[in-house]
Amino acid sequence: MPELPEVEALAHHLREHAVGKTVFRVDVASLSVLKTATPPWTELHGREVTGAGRFGKHLDLVVGELHLVVHLARAGWLRWSDALAPAPLKPGKGPISLRVHLDAAAGPGFDLTEAGTKKGLAVWIVRDPEKEVASIARLGPDALSLDRTGLEKLFAGRTERLKTALTDQSLIAGIGNAYSDEIMHMAKLSPYATTGKLSEGALDGLYEAISAVLTSAVTRSVGQSAARLKGEKRSGLRVHARTGLPCPVCGDTIREISFADKSFQYCPTCQTGGKPLADRRMSRLLK
Repeated sequence: MPELPEVEALAHHLREHAVGKTVFRVDVASLSVLKTATPPWTELHGREVTGAGRFGKHLDLVVGELHLVVHLARAGWLRWSDALAPAPLKPGKGPISLRVHLDAAAGPGFDLTEAGTKKGLAVWIVRDPEKEVASIARLGPDALSLDRTGLEKLFAGRTERLKTALTDQSLIAGIGNAYSDEIMHMAKLSPYATTGKLSEGALDGLYEAISAVLTSAVTRSVGQSAARLKGEKRSGLRVHARTGLPCPVCGDTIREISFADKSFQYCPTCQTGGKPLADRRMSRLLK
């Protein structure tokens, strides 16, 4: 799933390539991705793109007085082209859900695509994203805007596991499955640590890791073409998706915890005192 660094990089790409251009036409191949009915997508036609940004993991393209907001979910992506095919998309054909033509039918623009059968890609056309998009309205503070004091206040008295807290968008916006693994590894904290019981030292290390991991990922990602972002993300990961490989810090074998629809990775030596975690949802450290 694209997370804060990749979405920030996509927003940067759109600021560099789309801002100043006019929306010529929007093609919708999958009506199910549209989560709003009014204004209709045709209201974007003829409006100038004036900005691009993000809300957590949501991408926001500013088109005049309207916002085209996108959540790429697990398998969605933005694919930029300097010269799109001018023919309208055929509904239900292929992985492309929505296409935005800029300046002309065969001009530049982008496709929103989604792989696989489990669909989660979502698009909203609204005037005020923070009020009209429910998943944005509930976001917690952005992970890169959160200071050390704010982090401590967020975690005070909470009882969930650290892994759960870091990926809860209503608590901290922008961190997903991959970067939470990287943050906990850098901070040398167990995914099963209780958030409200973290020591001052652990909170210091966690705050520093959040800042370092995300800032480094943004620095690597911004300026890359959209086509290269996924590979750039993978190249920077030290534990996530590296099950069975040696930890780059201590050499121990990276372990995995699997659930029905996702998994996460960690290093026992660096994070859990050398003890592997039981691979079941309600497990604790093995005795």
